[in-house]
Amino acid sequence: MKFGIICAAIAFAVSIESSVLAQEKAKPVRMGCGIMTFDTVPGWGLRPDGKSALGPTHGAVVVDKSGNIYTSADAGVFVFSPEGKVIHSYLGKEYSKIHDMEIRDEADGEFVYGARNANAEGIKFNIRSGEIVLKLPFPKESGLNLDKFNPTAITVAPNGDIFLSDGYASNHIFKFDKTGKYLMHFGTKGNDLKQFNTAHGMTLDTRYEPPRLLICDRNHQPKGRLLHYDLNGEYIDEIVTGLGMPTSAAVQGDYVSVPDLHGRVVILDKSNTIMAVLGHNPDRAKGAGFNIPQEQWVEGVFSGTHGSYWDKDGNLYVQDWNVSGRIMKLVRVK
Repeated sequence: MKFGIICAAIAFAVSIESSVLAQEKAKPVRMGCGIMTFDTVPGWGLRPDGKSALGPTHGAVVVDKSGNIYTSADAGVFVFSPEGKVIHSYLGKEYSKIHDMEIRDEADGEFVYGARNANAEGIKFNIRSGEIVLKLPFPKESGLNLDKFNPTAITVAPNGDIFLSDGYASNHIFKFDKTGKYLMHFGTKGNDLKQFNTAHGMTLDTRYEPPRLLICDRNHQPKGRLLHYDLNGEYIDEIVTGLGMPTSAAVQGDYVSVPDLHGRVVILDKSNTIMAVLGHNPDRAKGAGFNIPQEQWVEGVFSGTHGSYWDKDGNLYVQDWNVSGRIMKLVRVK
């Protein structure tokens, strides 16, 4: 019996090691088309032993002005160099399970804003010191009586006003000023034109003047969609439908990347026409799948695509909702 257990353990270890070696030796996969063509970087973000440094991920990714990459996991926030090495981390309960992040260069430094659904708050912290300088709990001043408060997305207006989406509960979007003072809320749960069925992701859409909110209505029936609202909470338009389960959005110039939880990233132009689809997972059993261990990852094929962000060169960083913690770099082909 002991011999059998030892043999099984050795076989499992060999299997894991073979998988790690396979990932390290994998060749880049080209995806997309035209000006939105990318190559994957095999092994990017893995530790020296070939395993993910992150642990379970259900979060976001942003890039600072120095080019360092911040991604959130259940354990906290990890900072990678552009080459894929962990150079820093923010660990502890204050930084754990950040579902969505935005990064902003302000007069007194760069700050990450985060939405923590498991801890029912928004936060803001300095990327240099790690100091949390602002917390946004449920605003009792709103007069609402909610059974729960589960924020999923956060973004910041040019004047510093903060928008926090209660996407896993009431589907209200709360607006605060830059000091955290409650200003207003808008939106309700439902499948009508001006309702949200899981207002899961949100960003400031700077493709237009004046900027507006771009909201990912993930579970709207019959299929997920993107909406525009102005910064006073007024409905503008339903801009695209049929995106599966859009989880978040990241804007650079005239383009926006939108991860779909089914396992792909869709890139739209300023007219909201699809320019490219990246990493499409043809296996519906693994699309929107959390429990895909590292040894089953396929280069160039995504699973529970959750977050994305652009660097200054137009490269994309993509995070999967994943039990082992997957983050990928896609290099823009010039």
